[in-house]
Amino acid sequence: MDGGDSMEEEQVMSEVHIGCPPHSTGPHISRFTISLPPEVEPSRYNELFKAEAAAVHEFVTLDEDGDLVLPRRTKHSTQCFSVTIWHNITSSIRSVGLQVWKAELVLSDFVMHKMCTSSEFDGIVSLELGAGTGLVGILLGHVAKKVFLTDRGDEILDNCAQNIHLNCGVLQFQGAVHVRELNWVKPWPPDIISGNSVSQKRYSWTSSEIEEVQRASLLVAADVIYSDDLTDAFFCILERLMSLGSEKVLISAVLYLALEKRYNFSLNDLDVVANGYSRFRSYMRVEGECESLEDGPLPCFVGRCIDVNGIPQYVREYDRGSDVELWQIKYKKRKS
Repeated sequence: MDGGDSMEEEQVMSEVHIGCPPHSTGPHISRFTISLPPEVEPSRYNELFKAEAAAVHEFVTLDEDGDLVLPRRTKHSTQCFSVTIWHNITSSIRSVGLQVWKAELVLSDFVMHKMCTSSEFDGIVSLELGAGTGLVGILLGHVAKKVFLTDRGDEILDNCAQNIHLNCGVLQFQGAVHVRELNWVKPWPPDIISGNSVSQKRYSWTSSEIEEVQRASLLVAADVIYSDDLTDAFFCILERLMSLGSEKVLISAVLYLALEKRYNFSLNDLDVVANGYSRFRSYMRVEGECESLEDGPLPCFVGRCIDVNGIPQYVREYDRGSDVELWQIKYKKRKS
């Protein structure tokens, strides 16, 4: 997600990219191996991913000039497959959506575990906020009816669309996967297909898509909490989406949000703090403590922190660490 003009120059690198070619910023191709953890009963995984696991995969690589190299073919074991992600190794803070982040991989593990142990996500409409490289939505596209991957800025949206293209021959999408632009600080619903540029037309919404996404039962987001301003914008668009959605469907939408707490010394607090985390918690109340907040001044987002240790690891190529949290968040409408 675009973090704003004030953070344009600072360069950052995700821990996920440690070990990538030195002195390189991108683009870079990474292949994330998705495998069945030994503790998970295999029947549904085998049913869902039989074609992917048995398929002959074409590995995409880049030469030293950043050009695509003709793919080589190889076979995988019957209980793993690879997702190819095109990403930068470093970026400005405003373009962090060009990188793969640890919270995105934790959310991918969660989505995979839901898909492999239940039919909860089968046939749903899903919306991802701040989709970045698109990994989570690419996985969801295997069982969902429709997936809308949203972010801001042509570079990030083009990269996300490229990743869908890279994987469409590997993953058997059951529904449609759309990349759309969504600026959190602009009104909802967004403008419908306007402007003259190809990119504007490509990532703009149609009226039918807006109606459909407002009935989405699943929202997902990863690593979108890293500044107070961005957190404010996130919960602003979240309230619009979830309050409108709750009026149109019998089952209210649920958000699964993965975040990584990054600690820095704050001159204001004279202490080490996780940027954006306190503001995030100020918008939300823990499940079971919301009854008295229905008439309060803030939107009533009710959250439950999910134990990440209870989620098996499906994505092989990362170390979770101890600073990633996963939250289930619902919108509780205030009394009129």
